[in-house]
Formats: sequence, C-alpha cells, structure tokens
Amino acid sequence: MANVADTKLYDILGVPPGASDNELKKAYRKLAKEYHPDKNPNAGDKFKEISFAYEVLSNPEKRELYDRYGEQGLREGSGGSGGMDDIFSHIFGGGLFSFMGNQSRSRNGRRRGEDMMHPLKVSLEDLYNGKTTKLQLSKNVLCSSCNGQGGKSGAVQKCSACRGRGVRIMIRQLAPGMVQQMQSVCSDCNGEGEVINEKDRCKKCEGKKVIKEVKILEVHVDKGMKHGQRITFTGEADQAPGVEPGDIVLLLQEKENEVFQREGNDLHMTHKIGLVEALCGFQFTFKHLDGRQIVVKYPPGKVIEPGCVRVVRGEGMPQYRNPFEKGDLYIKFDVQFPENNWISPEKLSELEDLLPSRPEVPTVIGDTEEVDLQEFDNTRGSGGGQRREAYNDSSDEESAHHGPGVQCAHQ
Repeated sequence: MANVADTKLYDILGVPPGASDNELKKAYRKLAKEYHPDKNPNAGDKFKEISFAYEVLSNPEKRELYDRYGEQGLREGSGGSGGMDDIFSHIFGGGLFSFMGNQSRSRNGRRRGEDMMHPLKVSLEDLYNGKTTKLQLSKNVLCSSCNGQGGKSGAVQKCSACRGRGVRIMIRQLAPGMVQQMQSVCSDCNGEGEVINEKDRCKKCEGKKVIKEVKILEVHVDKGMKHGQRITFTGEADQAPGVEPGDIVLLLQEKENEVFQREGNDLHMTHKIGLVEALCGFQFTFKHLDGRQIVVKYPPGKVIEPGCVRVVRGEGMPQYRNPFEKGDLYIKFDVQFPENNWISPEKLSELEDLLPSRPEVPTVIGDTEEVDLQEFDNTRGSGGGQRREAYNDSSDEESAHHGPGVQCAHQ
C-alpha cells in the first residue's frame, strides 16, 4: 500500500487506511442511514462529509491520489470543478459549507458578503500628481425601521420547506451503495431560510430587511499608482442581516495620454525634429504632466540619428509611496528630411562640400547595365507584380494554381 499522506477521509468513515472496498461500503451504509437528511434533518453537513469521503475512497484513481498526496493531490486531480471547493474547505480546515454562492467567512466566523468591484478611470496626470475625488455609489444597508428584521418582532418564521437552510437537498441513487447529492435554492423563501407574512412585513423595506442608500466615498489616488492597482474601502459593500459586509474595491484604469506613454516608472515620448536640428543641435520645450515647461537642449556637433532614443534622468513617474524618487523620461526622435528639390543645384554642391565625403565608387569590370531607382507605393504592390498582371491573360484557375507573385519587402 502507498504511504498515506492524510487520514481525514478514513476517519470520517471510521475505517483504517487500507480498508477494503467491502469495509468502506459497510461503513458508508451504516453512517448514511444514521445521518440521512430524511431521518436526521440537522445532520446535513455530516451527511455531506460521509458521502464525499465514500465517493473519493471508493474510486481507485481518487483514492490513490489522496493516499499519495493528501488534500493537495485531491484538489489538483479534481481540477477544482464539480462544486467541490466547499467540501474541501469544510473537511480540510474551513468553516461550514457555503450555500450562498461565492461568499466566504470572516475571521470571527461570520459569513462575509461579496466584494463590490468598480472601475475608476484616471488620467496619467492624476497618477503623476495624485488626486482626491468623490465617488457616488448605491448600496444595500440594513433597514433602520426594523433593524434588519424585515418585520415586527416574532413576524419572521423559519421556512418549513427547507427547514431554514435556504436550500433543498435531493438525493439520487446512482448505483447500489452510491448516491449523488444535489441542492437547489429554496423557492419558498428565495434562499433566505425565513418567511414573513405579508401583513407583518416592515412598511419601509417591504420585508426585504435592507434598503438602497447612496454612499459617497472620498477616493485618494496617490502619486505613482499604476493601471490595474486597487483602492479598497473595507466593509463598505452591501449589508445583509447576519453577514459581515464585504469591501468596495476600485480598480484603476489609466486613460491614454496624447504625449506620454508609461512603462513602469518611466515615461516615453516621441519628438519630431528637422534635418538641420539633427545635424546642428537644437532646443525645444514641452509641457510636463505637472504643468512645468521643460526645456531640452542638444549641443551642435552631436548628431541625432533617425529613430534614436535619448534619456532625461529623473523626469519620469514618481514612485508609489516614495514620490520624491522618479523614473526617467525617454525621448525618441523622428527626423524629418526636406522635400525633393528643396535646394538649387549650386547650393547643393556647396552643401556637399560641407558634408562628409562620399565613399569611392568601386571600379566595375565587365558588362554593366544602368537602371533607374524609382519611388515605391506600398499600397499598390511591387512593380514586378503590376508588370506581371499586364502580361497575365491566363484563366482564374491557372492563376490560383500558380499562386501570387513574389514581392520584395522594402524597409
């Protein structure tokens, strides 16, 4: 037998690790009769434990996973499917079963309500400078007239259809000694586990125990916060009787900026300059995210190549919770060349004398052919493709057979 990593499921059935299939079946039948919901309505959780333990240990593959790797192997083997998370958390260190969807439990054992997630669009300027804004939300709060009871004292009764559990449990036999348990929200009480006579209901909340209230939150967006970061307001989500409110979570969504792009704590921008600036130095001014006018200088004699990047240290985004430290600003230069024939041939000769010398033309030996270099319109395809169309009068079928012509990609 494999080394058993966990014995909790064996303990539930009251059998030792390594018990045979017959021993498992006998133990299950005995316990199932004792704790079946029809015979013992208050033992629903216990019956679930028994059924789950037998389902795992009577399956050779699941049992081997459990014997070798314990709870973790069982979780990974199940893929987290089939609604098994509640049973795992109950047996392997959680609280009671969760019948109410994705609700969890707080540290004090109370059921915890769901968190409320809201997107909050912010500009890059807001993230650079920080911002305080007000956000108006609508949420459920306990009715003040009935103190969240739904009616006058004694009006609330336990639902007889589900015995106050909020769900109805149905047992279906799959095979001898094996049953499947199914549950659904009780339609009589809508999963509340309680019912209130219409005449005894609270007039303000109409028996719903909660009313809608507008909540205004003061939101502080700190300097250096990032896209996708969360701002949490603890306990500010919907209220419900006997439930600890969840949190309101604001998810920051950064809006696109026309000038700057953010990458971590660094900023990136593109600036256009002319050829004379690229060769002879330049100076330009831009407005930063905090409104400052930044003057950028580049000395004459240092050449800016098309597409090159230069950096300005310390002019990026402020670090979150350390705003006096900033990232860097990277500037990519787009060099704009002059139009064709922008200068007279005489001046062009003078310019050539000022520029670095041309490379020597290599001596060509043998036959030569002189060709013209023409402009290329990449929206219409290559010249070779157009020339081929002029000579191509074959059928569509032949064209499909031979395939498209080969084109050159010009960078």
